[in-house]
Amino acid sequence: MSGHSKWATTKHKKAIVDAKRGKMFAKMVKNIEVAARIGGPDPDGNPTLYDAIQKARKSSVPKDHIDRAVKRGGGVGDDAVDYTTIMYEGYAPGGVALLVECLTDNRNRAAMEVRTAMTRNGGTMADPGSVSYMFNRKGVIIVPQEQEGGPTNEDDVLLAVLDAGAEEVNDLDGSFEVICEPTDLVAVRTALQDAGLDYDSADASFVPSMTVDVDVDAATKIMKLIDALEDCDDVQNVFANFDASDEVMAQVE
Repeated sequence: MSGHSKWATTKHKKAIVDAKRGKMFAKMVKNIEVAARIGGPDPDGNPTLYDAIQKARKSSVPKDHIDRAVKRGGGVGDDAVDYTTIMYEGYAPGGVALLVECLTDNRNRAAMEVRTAMTRNGGTMADPGSVSYMFNRKGVIIVPQEQEGGPTNEDDVLLAVLDAGAEEVNDLDGSFEVICEPTDLVAVRTALQDAGLDYDSADASFVPSMTVDVDVDAATKIMKLIDALEDCDDVQNVFANFDASDEVMAQVE
């Protein structure tokens, strides 16, 4: 079940690099706060919070940062913050569709930051609904190929998750990407754990239903725009529907 968009591989590698730079710490902490606010501060009874904490730990977010985020989200302490999720739609160079997911306590600031990053880097804003139909909401779980007991393969992962609701397993060059319906995310993640397979992250994400092939020039411009958007404090995730060959992405990198 391979042949998935190269963007999935690129996004995963980029997330690893950004996490090492500490670039993702604030975003992961914010995710923990929101999960704790919505479902309560107990990760045992709040699967979304459990997965947000797991992802933060895997990216070496300090434990005290995680603990404070859980307390803030749970309304404990004087610095509790209430965030709102906003989705912006737009186009990158080459006609590539973008979904920009924000978590913010200031709608006006978020809108201005996203619009500025778009216009300064060759992107354009789009009306609500004009881009989102090209994406499907899916559960996405990243499983490292190197496990504690030794390397695993695609068949091992597929065998573990197939009966739990997984739709496909894709090789991301060093990791496996497991796709499922968002409602099956906890069941699939639990199936991996029961099979003794560790995972790096389990998130509800947006997966493109159609992709646009791009060359080196377009891919370079797209990655520059995505970097600019992800540098915005209120932007949590950027989803794109471009596809590029390994050769193109190697030149971009």
